[in-house]
Amino acid sequence: QVQLEESGGGLVQAGGSHRLSCTASDSILGFNNMGWYRQAPGKQRELVAVDTSGVGTKYADFAKGRFTISRDNAENTVILQMNNLKPEDTGVYYCHGENEWYAEYWGQGIQVTVSS
Repeated sequence: QVQLEESGGGLVQAGGSHRLSCTASDSILGFNNMGWYRQAPGKQRELVAVDTSGVGTKYADFAKGRFTISRDNAENTVILQMNNLKPEDTGVYYCHGENEWYAEYWGQGIQVTVSS
């Protein structure tokens, strides 16, 4: 059972940048997908960005041009670099992984609050 742990959440001013990290307890080398989701208060969880092994990256429209996902299989980490943050980016951010057998794993989530 792979554990995913997010770090780096906190309070950020609008227009600022912030970086979230996700560290896996075991190898993610064989994982099909590693990504980030978020859930704002009163809203459903939504995809932010995903890195698909051998294919590339995909971003939600709101993340394009502002967020960058990067995956390091050697370090078992996935980074979400967020720039030009907006108050509507506030929410709980979750790390997600899907392995080669399509088993899914979620982190506990981490709060990001963007103040205006």
